[in-house]
Amino acid sequence: MPEERAGFAAPIIESDRLALSERLRKAREYVGLKQEDVAKHLEIHRSALSNIEAGSRKVEVLELTRMAKLYQRPLTWFTSGETDTAGSDLPTEVAHVARAAASLSKQDCQELANFADFLRSRAKTRTSSNG
Repeated sequence: MPEERAGFAAPIIESDRLALSERLRKAREYVGLKQEDVAKHLEIHRSALSNIEAGSRKVEVLELTRMAKLYQRPLTWFTSGETDTAGSDLPTEVAHVARAAASLSKQDCQELANFADFLRSRAKTRTSSNG
């Protein structure tokens, strides 16, 4: 009965912890960081990060917040798999690129835009040559 009181959530289910740990590992690998790099950033032992990613150690809120910033993902992506593009029709990958581009220099943003134009023209060329 105590956990049914208003304002109290049920305990985290093991599958939730494993899903969180998997998202953390995938995000770290996606941005190309080693466990050692992240552990230094968080000021924890590498083995502690390894245990977090394995789901055998709980991650503290402050650690999760710092990882979200480091991995350039919204907190909700880790906790529920949601993106921060609510109300937007942007695919998850596009939203990720936009978040990453937000911290780039003006010159790098222009370079990214040029690369996007290149990819778009390459796709058109492939479509017209295949059709």
